[in-house]
Amino acid sequence: MDWDKLRIFHAVADAGSLTHAGDVLHLSQSAVSRQIRALEEMLGTTLFHRHARGLILTEQGELLFDATSTMAKKLDTAAARIRDSEEEVFGELKVTTTTGFGTLWLAPRLIKLYDRYPDLKIDLMLEERVLDLPMREADVAIRMKEPSQADLIRKRLLNIRMRLYATPEYLARSGTPNNMDDLSTQRLICQNPMTPQVSAGAALANRLLAHDIPSTLTVNNYFGVLQGVLNHIGIGVLPDYLTADFPDLVRVLPEIESVEVPVFLAYPEELRQSRRVTAFRDFVQEEIMAYRRQQIDDATSD
Repeated sequence: MDWDKLRIFHAVADAGSLTHAGDVLHLSQSAVSRQIRALEEMLGTTLFHRHARGLILTEQGELLFDATSTMAKKLDTAAARIRDSEEEVFGELKVTTTTGFGTLWLAPRLIKLYDRYPDLKIDLMLEERVLDLPMREADVAIRMKEPSQADLIRKRLLNIRMRLYATPEYLARSGTPNNMDDLSTQRLICQNPMTPQVSAGAALANRLLAHDIPSTLTVNNYFGVLQGVLNHIGIGVLPDYLTADFPDLVRVLPEIESVEVPVFLAYPEELRQSRRVTAFRDFVQEEIMAYRRQQIDDATSD
């Protein structure tokens, strides 16, 4: 099968338009159209339904697009591995993690990685949906549970818990609760239990909201919860890794916390030799070790 025609077909299917595909491929619309017709004649089938608003794949076109998408991902992987040299780290690295961990812990530390590898291009994808690493939706994932997909290299980074925190200013104004019943005089900030999140966080939020708390602020991610806490709105349910970067936060009701949540770093087996992945993995592990040392130092000083 003609690889060039498949490349043009994939671009048209992805763009949904001959014109837009031509712009991407630097070909005229007529040239793209001729190649598509030639491919359809070679396969003996129609690949697109044509209408005024653009092109829609037929059933046969969908099958071919699935195949070319897989090919494109494998070619991207091969190109990335070829570009990786033994001494340099450069090019794009797609990293996925949760919104909370990505905004509150990872992103603020990336300047250190860029200082070390200034030619690195990181595409940071923050969402609760678990992306498919073997299908190359991302190169590296940091997740709050062990990945279940096959053919992944995985490493347990640390365990975290969700706990209650507030600012000294809020507690000076509203008082420090001594037990769960005292929460009836406080304002609670937490993720809405119905929003996508780790089950341990949702369970703790449900447990707290079951009490008679007259005023609450629910947010759909921990970044929003943190902003509410830092602005003295109330007592917030937050992951304990934040204490390293926000040491002035006061832990409230220390006996109340979620179960442990494991944090894993994972990447496809086929990227084992990637210099970009190795650099990112080593960077994250170094930062985790620094975080653990700080925890020990803080505990010793207390």
